[in-house]
Amino acid sequence: MQMTAEQFLRWPRKAITLLGMSGVGKTYLANRLPQSRWFHYSGDYRIGTKYLEEPILDNIKRQAMKVDFLRDLLRSDSIYIASNITVHNLEPVSSFLGKLGRRDRGGLSLEEFKRRQHLHADAEAAAMNDVKSFIRKSNEIYGYDHFLNDAGGSIVELDNPAAMQTLIDHTLILYLRAGSDMEEELIKRAVSNPKPLYYREDFLDERLALYLREKSLNGPDDIDPDHFVSWIFPELVRHRRPLYQGVADAHGYTVEAREAAAIENEADFLALVADAILRKRRQ
Repeated sequence: MQMTAEQFLRWPRKAITLLGMSGVGKTYLANRLPQSRWFHYSGDYRIGTKYLEEPILDNIKRQAMKVDFLRDLLRSDSIYIASNITVHNLEPVSSFLGKLGRRDRGGLSLEEFKRRQHLHADAEAAAMNDVKSFIRKSNEIYGYDHFLNDAGGSIVELDNPAAMQTLIDHTLILYLRAGSDMEEELIKRAVSNPKPLYYREDFLDERLALYLREKSLNGPDDIDPDHFVSWIFPELVRHRRPLYQGVADAHGYTVEAREAAAIENEADFLALVADAILRKRRQ
């Protein structure tokens, strides 16, 4: 959705999608806005509590059943397992995605890893398709004035044009662009604390083949899971950068992530978006 700065500022029920790599400050920015006026829609939270709820619980139960004490209690219905997913705690979603590699180091087989990747992709597309209805419900049911979609970093890689079109048609897309210094920070963070991520299958296959050749490994089952995540993350940053920019150039607006990090309140945020609209219209 595109408009003039004046139209944006006068828009009575603003609906905005934040786009960018995980770690650039999308959730931080969302938390700077008054919770009484802005409905914070987290794509990852929707994925975990709606579309991947059962697979996530099955994964946790599968691990619990390996422990004799817990297995007996589960089979006798003496205990039950539930995940405690919140906007600020998405660890169950991350743990379900998992990492590729050696099973003795917590890794998954290539077949299982790809199965979970496909499930996540379908769930993310469904969560983004839900944005249209949540914009309406956030106002009609909950009484919020405005809507903010904190989209996952992988939204630009989904093979689901309908999901992206939903965001284009019903929200103003704001890309938080990481500068080279911030990208280096994200990479250092990924190296020190490797976390599961979603990859397009063609991207994964190409980088996986390269990694196996570089490390002289026989196959995915020989991979150190954490090392592979650390190795592939810089590749992922470079791969996604033009995808984000392409969406912003065609359908939205761009701000520097460092600019967004300086936002302290709603007035600052609205001014930031209006300035981004003005810059683009001058180009």
